[in-house]
Amino acid sequence: MLTTTRMSSKGQVVIPEDIRKQLNLKEGARFIVVGQNDVVILKAIEEPSIEEFDTLIQQARAAAKTAGLKRADINAAVSKARGGK
Repeated sequence: MLTTTRMSSKGQVVIPEDIRKQLNLKEGARFIVVGQNDVVILKAIEEPSIEEFDTLIQQARAAAKTAGLKRADINAAVSKARGGK
């Protein structure tokens, strides 16, 4: 689908209704914005479902186990990142 829109004086851009409906975009939707030369790309950001999040956690735990990381290693890294010792 191809359509046009305009930018307001505040930098706001309206996504036309037919595109919002087609992509199921709701009020408050968040986007990553990429701009280069004369191209602007909006990529919708969706929060993962609980099932997707659980899968990510399982994958992270498996990768940590494969790498030989222990809970103490992770706690130490978090403490160091937060400015602790």
